[in-house]
Amino acid sequence: MSGGSGFKGKLYRDDAVVLRVQKLGESDRIITLFTRHHGRIRAVAKGVRRTTSKFGGRLEPFGHVDVQLLEGRSLDVISQVEGVDLFGRRFLADYSRYTLASAIAETAERLTPVEQEPSLRLFQLTLGALRALAVAEHAGGLVLDAYLLRAMSTAGWAPALRECAVCGTPGPHRGFSVPAGGAVCPDCRPPGAAHPAPATIELMSALTVGDWAVADAAAPSHQREASGLVAAHLQWHLERSLRSLPLVDREARPLRPRSASDDDVAGERPSRSLPSSGKERS
Repeated sequence: MSGGSGFKGKLYRDDAVVLRVQKLGESDRIITLFTRHHGRIRAVAKGVRRTTSKFGGRLEPFGHVDVQLLEGRSLDVISQVEGVDLFGRRFLADYSRYTLASAIAETAERLTPVEQEPSLRLFQLTLGALRALAVAEHAGGLVLDAYLLRAMSTAGWAPALRECAVCGTPGPHRGFSVPAGGAVCPDCRPPGAAHPAPATIELMSALTVGDWAVADAAAPSHQREASGLVAAHLQWHLERSLRSLPLVDREARPLRPRSASDDDVAGERPSRSLPSSGKERS
């Protein structure tokens, strides 16, 4: 609320993922939130840098929170916040997973260029990917690449993997061209196209549809090759690089065997809804 101006903002509530935190003044922060129903929002959290703050620790990067906001003229103001699952705390002592989470958060921010424009599917993917990193049942690099491939699909940028990106001839094809849009047949393959191993394309397909039996069994060399193609394809469409990708440490390995009852972005196929917590919000 702006004193003396007659402006009265309304309160609203949503659940959100904390994407980024910036200092503001002596004690405040600007929090970039990716919310379920309101899209990406930048909001002020007043006094959260003080040691007496009631909810400063809940507004750290990568956390899943339930937040109440007050509409403002330029930036909304966070008035209440409750932690749902503060994934960031699990990454603080694990550099590899912290860098992977940073890449996920930056990608989510870059794919939501318009503030307060809902993107439910991308929100679900982002939340599910952070949960999968925290659970650590799959190699962290595979979780990131699965997220990037599915996030590109929501943006309409998914690479062609099963057919030629140019003429549509069914594959598999050995050529891969980022400018052309993915796999390319011999007749359409442009100069400079990559020639990834067939197992690399198969791995990318498995990550796209959630076939983790295939993905987890992939050789490290094919994982590295797939990561390079995925990153190149994403950054071609973004038209500039992600700051966090060069810092990513992909050595995060699974911490426990996969359970058939697990339900997160790593185990879900894209056609299914991805839960954000123990209960789904309407």
